[in-house]
Amino acid sequence: MRSLGNTNIKIKRVGFGGIPIQRITQEETNIVIHELEKQGINFIDTARGYTISEEYIGNALEGKREKFYIATKSMSRNYENMKKDIEISLKNLKTDYIDLYQIHNLKPEEYDDIFDDYNAYRALLEAKEEGKIKNIGITSHSLDTIKKAVDDEKFATIQFPYNIVEDQADEVFRKAHEKGIGTITMKPLAGGAIDDGLLAIKYILSKNYIDVAIPGMNNIEEVQQNVLAISCGELTEEDNKKIEKIRKQLNGNFCRRCEYCLPCPKKVNIPQNFLLEGYYSRYNLKEWSLERYNQLGDAKASNCIECGLCEEKCPYNLPIIEMLKNVCKILE
Repeated sequence: MRSLGNTNIKIKRVGFGGIPIQRITQEETNIVIHELEKQGINFIDTARGYTISEEYIGNALEGKREKFYIATKSMSRNYENMKKDIEISLKNLKTDYIDLYQIHNLKPEEYDDIFDDYNAYRALLEAKEEGKIKNIGITSHSLDTIKKAVDDEKFATIQFPYNIVEDQADEVFRKAHEKGIGTITMKPLAGGAIDDGLLAIKYILSKNYIDVAIPGMNNIEEVQQNVLAISCGELTEEDNKKIEKIRKQLNGNFCRRCEYCLPCPKKVNIPQNFLLEGYYSRYNLKEWSLERYNQLGDAKASNCIECGLCEEKCPYNLPIIEMLKNVCKILE
């Protein structure tokens, strides 16, 4: 067991990511939650934006709430909407408190505004004072946002993508750990791009400054496999060879969401397009991905004019134009 930063949350280093709950039934969710309990996994992360995930998890946790730490998150940025989302989360999760409530996927341009008197952070502070939430966290796909959060020390935890091919947050995770800020890694399998789940989790757990990885799981077999990583020991020479092979395989067509390609002159949100295509193709969250893609409006891949500025700025030399065409082919 390990403390999540300086919080009172004591967890195993493998937690449960609730996004795949959207593609299974309530009965199947009950089975997965039962297996988590059996395997001693006691940290569950979900979100308001994951459609029925909160509700299914809440139903599955009836009678066993005290055996789990629950984390959820909201995309709300203003005071009133965040207050409403907290109440909805409490109702969905069938609990009178949530251990960790996170501001979800915060972008750099939104960061300073959330601390205004009529915005989200104030609502979270009030909910904490009332005992409705125990800790306040933040998640983002922007490294700049997470860096600010660590420097400001206003959040108990940070959550950011981290895996074999996405290690750009390495230094910020180290710094957060030194400050006692809990470190949570999402996308440990690179959104399903890494096939060897056991090695992917083992790699993350080899980093002592990372508190917990939260792979998405929707069946007993995935739970059992991910738990095995905890007792696998240190990375071997053979493991490191496999890791380098994975990096080479994914290097040419994998977006790390560093956002160096932005801003696009046509306002295309390039990383978000790739993220949603990954959810569609690798997570099998087709309806959810299409809905969010259509909400992008002018930021959709189809608005690309092939000017090539993004490819000039990409530090990984990705064929962004062709990748955006592939997004259109799949999601349009």
